[in-house]
Amino acid sequence: MDFIDLQLDTSGLNCPLPLLRLKKALSSLDIGQVVQVAATDPASVLDFGVFIERTGHVMLEQWQEEAVFLYLIRKG
Repeated sequence: MDFIDLQLDTSGLNCPLPLLRLKKALSSLDIGQVVQVAATDPASVLDFGVFIERTGHVMLEQWQEEAVFLYLIRKG
């Protein structure tokens, strides 16, 4: 996808590491830029959802391909 500014692969990492890596990645982006995250930890669904609600970022899309959870998040 052309509008993805950063791809982050947290596959194999367990809570809270995917969320910590996402926070670090977002801090390096400008407002409006998009990060795509791949995670294998099922807890990432809840962790990322709560984080997005509390921080003003936007979950553009969330889906699952086999055991991998994928997210498109725009920095708010």
